[in-house]
Amino acid sequence: MPQKFQNIRNHKNFSKSSRKWLLRQVNDPYVEKSKIDGWRSRATYKIIEIDEKFKLLKRNKIVVDLGSAPGGWSQYVVQKVGDGNVVAIDILEMSPIAGVNFMQLDFLAENSLDKIIDQLKNIKFNKNSECDIVISDMASNATGDHNTDHLRIIDLLEIAIELAKKILRNNGSFVGKIFQGGNSDEILQNLRKNFTNVKYFKPDSSRKDSSECYIIAQGFKKI
Repeated sequence: MPQKFQNIRNHKNFSKSSRKWLLRQVNDPYVEKSKIDGWRSRATYKIIEIDEKFKLLKRNKIVVDLGSAPGGWSQYVVQKVGDGNVVAIDILEMSPIAGVNFMQLDFLAENSLDKIIDQLKNIKFNKNSECDIVISDMASNATGDHNTDHLRIIDLLEIAIELAKKILRNNGSFVGKIFQGGNSDEILQNLRKNFTNVKYFKPDSSRKDSSECYIIAQGFKKI
């Protein structure tokens, strides 16, 4: 076994879960690839695959990136849609990305919608303060209990969807992370009330041992 793997396995300062995570990182080809390609995280390859499959991102489209830190998705998206057309939102700090409007904001807070709309109004030629696409790679911190973690992911996703319904323009799109199981199919049924095309998609860059996948909803219609 390579020395670096032995060091991680035997390091007493790491918890069992930390050792497992570190070993997974060391063995993950997308982690190394992201460093070589200059992306902020391996997650960038997920939005690349989603975009290549569903052709979402086009020049001058306006995108809101929820849970954006460390910025891997925004980093790719701004290259596709153009400078000034991405609003990235996270409760955590995020290092600046050229052309991306970052808001350090808890989007669950009561006045967050008004702040997001104000930011959308500031985008050039965006008179109606709406956006074309809402993307979300958010996941709550894992507790270790599968059922609890699933419910927390579902709660975040449902809130993200409700926000998207308030800021998307007609024919807009939504992308959100979900872990299949439980009441995930109810989420699809809810989305189909407002979107003409709703599908699951699991990128190749999603880890094979994870139930993580993405909901892609296109053709938004206000009700």
